[in-house]
Order: sequence, then structure tokens, then C-alpha cells
Amino acid sequence: MANGDIPGTRQALADLWRLDSSPASAAFLIQKFEGLRGQVAMLSRRLAILRSFTVEPVVPLLRAGAFVAGIDLQVHLGEFNAYTQELLDPGSSLYSFAPDIVILAAHQLDPGELHAWLEVFRKHSNAQLILHTPESPGLPRAGLLDGQIEASEWARAQKTNADLRLLARQHRNVYILDYDALIARHGRNLWRDERKWLTMRMPITAGCLLPLANEWLRFLHPLTGKIAKVIAVDLDNTLWGGVIGEDGMEGIKVGSEYPGAFFLGVQRALLDFRDRGMLLAVCSKNNPAEALEALETHPEMLLRPKHFSALRINWQDKAQNLREIAEELNVGLDAVAFVDDNPVERQSVRRQAPEVIVIEMPAAAMDFEQTLRLAPVFERLALSEEDARRGEYYAAERDRKQLQQAVSSPEEFYRSLQQEVEVAPVSSMTLARVAQLTQKTNQFNLTTRRYSEQEIAAAAAGTYVYSLRVKDRFDDNGLVGVAILREAEAVCEIDTLLLSCRVIGRTVETAFLSRLAALARERGAQQLEGWFLPTRKNAPAKDFYQSHGFQKVATEGEASKWSLDLSSPIPCPDWIQLI
Repeated sequence: MANGDIPGTRQALADLWRLDSSPASAAFLIQKFEGLRGQVAMLSRRLAILRSFTVEPVVPLLRAGAFVAGIDLQVHLGEFNAYTQELLDPGSSLYSFAPDIVILAAHQLDPGELHAWLEVFRKHSNAQLILHTPESPGLPRAGLLDGQIEASEWARAQKTNADLRLLARQHRNVYILDYDALIARHGRNLWRDERKWLTMRMPITAGCLLPLANEWLRFLHPLTGKIAKVIAVDLDNTLWGGVIGEDGMEGIKVGSEYPGAFFLGVQRALLDFRDRGMLLAVCSKNNPAEALEALETHPEMLLRPKHFSALRINWQDKAQNLREIAEELNVGLDAVAFVDDNPVERQSVRRQAPEVIVIEMPAAAMDFEQTLRLAPVFERLALSEEDARRGEYYAAERDRKQLQQAVSSPEEFYRSLQQEVEVAPVSSMTLARVAQLTQKTNQFNLTTRRYSEQEIAAAAAGTYVYSLRVKDRFDDNGLVGVAILREAEAVCEIDTLLLSCRVIGRTVETAFLSRLAALARERGAQQLEGWFLPTRKNAPAKDFYQSHGFQKVATEGEASKWSLDLSSPIPCPDWIQLI
């Protein structure tokens, strides 16, 4: 830090946190990261914690872990056991703090009362809300009889949990933290400290403060977009036991028995992540023929070549392979997670490609699967149809690239795609996906403004939100574009216009703009205006306005404002059917 090596400082602090996630290290990290403000890119978020128990010792651990993940948390702690008043009072400190995220950490929540509280909460805040479920009784008052009777303490706790889950599904941006499962994972007797509860209203042992902070952090990652889109995985001693080049296909370990079961668990976890919408890639130093033969023909292998959207099996430096994978899959390098058992390879990638999310793997293979499943960058709080089918979309994209190489001109390629573009107002069925796109899309995004479902649903009058769906001869690409328009007399402003990276470069953006301009004209607008706000990632959208006839009318720093006269329509490409 003294030498001005900011990336090195940040990496050293992250290394320290992995080695020693203690309160002392947390205080040190917070101090140093606060000194780096303005020098490193961090996402700022405001978090409010409402509680029925003492959580003060957890907050520094949470902030330190968040800093390492690139999230600068400002934390507001509600008064002890005052969460009801804070939720119901419009003048409370909760609402004056204006949080982005709220954690309601209460021992007992009544779903009926909570429903009324949420109605008030939503009138005053668009924050995303995380609810703790109640803890099941460790020693029911009825003893063994509790398991035999219908009206048991355990049954009441499970009924409350079920009602809370139902309530969360009925309200947007409300999520459930299974507090009882968290306690069970670490051991009920190890978690609870009755003496501390009676003396200072802190029911958690010192050794379990970090697990609670980490569980909160698992929610913060998907809520802030700090997630992996691609998982690039090594092969030898990661996806299977042994080295294929030395042991041969017959000698590698993968299967239902020890020790192959450890690696089968890794493959099962990766398949589960693929079902959540993440893309899988191989990044391995190996002989391609031998490695592919194992993936294709080994009888115990769960993962096959078809499950991977990119393959880099060679003797090239892994950092370079990861850059190529990111480029091929059209994602930022900071959206790629690297999984490798070898600490030397992990450290090499950290040095040469610091943007990559390097998963710190344990020494023992038996712990690999749990490490992956607990990694917060792989968490999702909602799953759209597009997420579930993302692997299929990329398989179709390979077919498109083969077609593009076979035709003689870009226009012939566009026509041969047989594209259909559907523009529609946002609906209750598409709201979640629209919000997700505003939160995750970085490359073709003119303003990179992020919106939650609640914010879009509660948009003021004069705001129009449209979605874009694209189909072609190979596949239904799904909902891949969003536009938010705001009216101001004769001017219609483009607040947001974005496209998923998988349809960039197919003239879909022109068809989208054609329809948006027509809609603005129908409402009496004479000008269509919008800002381009540059970021590190949205260079693909830089020339969008200029290439479609807009004139630059203002600049603020690097940002530029553009305007288009709507007296003439913007033609839709004739190779696209606009619906």
C-alpha cells in the first residue's frame, strides 16, 4: 500500500482474509479498504439490519468479507427488538437511512403480522428484504412426546416457516434465509450460547459469528450482482482424481466409491450450477485427445463435452485461456470463476488476471463439493426461463457461428437467421427477467442503471418499460432486451436501453430502436433523447446513438447526451420480422 501498488494491496488483503477471518483481521481490513476508497472500483450498498438479538460483533466480519468481494457496505443497525416500530413508523431511522437491502433477523415472526408490516414497508421503501426463519426448538418442553403429538413445538415452527416462504413468494424482492438450517449445518449445541443470551442478548457463540456473516454475504452477492456467469474448471485432480496423461482413462478416479465419489460430487455441483443458468468451461493443461476421450467415454462421468460452452485444453498459460474463454462467451473477465485444485495455478491466475474470481479450494478433495456449494458467487435468488436454458442458447450460438462462416456476406447471414423480434410492455410474467437484465447487463447498456422488480413495478406515471424477445431459426433466445422511456412534453427520454450480449451484432438493436421511436411518435413526442454513460464494460454501446442518426447535444465529463428528430421513422432491417 505504501508503494502505491493498489492491485497488490487488494490481493494481499484478500489473502489475509482467507487465512485469518478473525475480528482483529476484520478491523484491519476495514481500515485499509476505507483508505482505498476512490482508488479501487467497489460497489456501494446501504444495508439495514433489524433484529431481536445482539448482532454488533457480526457486522465487522460482514463488512470485511464484503470489501474483499468488492462491496462497500454502509450498515445501519436498528435498535434492539424495535423492528416492529421501525417498519411501521414512516419517520423511523430505517426509512431516513434509505437502505438498498434490509435484513430482518428476528427469532419469532408471525406471518399474519408480517404481511401487514410488509404493506407499510413497501409504501416507504423499495429495498430488498431478507427474512430469518425461526429456530426450531432444540429441547422441546414436552421432550420425546413432542415428536408424537400433532400440536408439537417442532410442528408449529415448521408451519411458521412454510407460511413465511409463502408470504415471501407473494411479495417482490422478499427472500428467505433458512436460519434453522444454518444452525443445523454448524451444530445446534455449538451455535447456541445461553449464558451470552441471558447476559447480553447475544445467543450465538463466538465461533459461529463468522458463519452468520458469511450466510448474509451469500445473499449480498446475488442481490448486488457480484456473481459468476461462467465456471472454468480444471480437469486433473479437480473434475476427476489422478492425471489423465499419466494414469490413463482406466486409472483416473471418478464414480460412486471412495475416492471417486468426491469428484463425482464436484461434477454434480457443477451440473446444478448449470441448471441455475451458469455456463461451464474447461481450462486445463492436458493433451486434448486424452482429456476429451475421458469426458466423452468414461462410464462414470456425469459431465460430457455437450455440457461445456467453451473448451481450452492445451499447454497454454491458464490466465490467457481464461481471457479467451471470456471473449468467446462474450462476458467480462470478472464474471468468470476459476476452479483448480492446484494452489500454484490459482496464484498465477490471481497475479496475471486479477479480475477473475478464483475459488480457493481446500487441500482435501472430500471438501471440494461443499466449498463450491457454499461459494456466494454461485448463488441465485431467482431463476428465469432464460437462466435455465442458457446452456442451450450457447449451443445454438455455435450453430450460428458455423452458419456465419459458411455465408458470403453479413447481409446473407442476417437473412439466413430468419429473426423475429417481439417488443412488448412489461408484464407480471416478465417483470423478474426485466429487472434481472437491468442488474446484470454490462456490455450493451447505454446507462447501466440498475433497477429492482419493486422499482420497475412502482415506476411513476409517464414511464414506459418494454421488453424485447428474439427468435431465429436455431432457437428462441428468450427475453434479451429492455427499454425504459420517460415522457416530458414533446421529448421522450431513453432512461435505459440494453441488450443481452448473446444478440449483439445481429442488427436487433436497430429493430428495437425502430419500434421505440414509433411508440414515442404515437404519444406525440417530437424528439427522442438519451444519455450514454460510459463504464469500463459498455464500449460495445458507445457508437449506438451516432450510428442511428442521433446528434450530440450535451456533454458532462465523459457522458454525452444525444437527440433524434422523430419526424422521419427509423426503418427496421428488412431481414427482421418485427412483432
